[in-house]
Amino acid sequence: MRKGELTRAAILDVALDAASRDGIEGLTIGLLADKMNMSKSGVFAHFGSREDLQIEVLKLYHHHFEQEVFYPSMKEERGLPRLQSMFALWIKRVTVEIASGCIYISGAAEYDDRQGPIRDELVGMVKAWQGALQRAASQAIQLGHLRQDVDADQIVYEMYGLILALHHDARFLRKPGSVDRAQAGFERMIEYYAPVIAG
Repeated sequence: MRKGELTRAAILDVALDAASRDGIEGLTIGLLADKMNMSKSGVFAHFGSREDLQIEVLKLYHHHFEQEVFYPSMKEERGLPRLQSMFALWIKRVTVEIASGCIYISGAAEYDDRQGPIRDELVGMVKAWQGALQRAASQAIQLGHLRQDVDADQIVYEMYGLILALHHDARFLRKPGSVDRAQAGFERMIEYYAPVIAG
């Protein structure tokens, strides 16, 4: 990487850290200039606008999420093993983010009633992840790992609900045992949707 690319990558790393704590709207060129010991014009030279910076931070967060959760899960066997891996790695990532915050979750609160490119980018990323979960759940149904009458969208809804509850209780309420409860909830859900064995 050239010097300019290295500087831009360093700015984005600092911006992602700040956004995880203070939200996407908390990101400013001035804040990053202070943190990087650069001039505002020096930071601005790497991004066309504050909005461009915010979108690039979202893309970097999404990239990390894919590398830590999505791609490793794709190496697992199609169907239930893959779905279980996706949830397990998702929980693992959330436990790390308890100290900082999940941009998907905090971003949803920031942009649920805003319009514009940042919201569109965030919505697209979340929908892409939900789509991946839906495909894994559908494959689990098709392969007989789960009952044929199960609604894959309902599985995704319940998985998301468990993650949101985990994030809320662990980060906001600081309740111990929240990770175990989320894992127990997922296991109970899978057991409920498992095929009925005759006999």
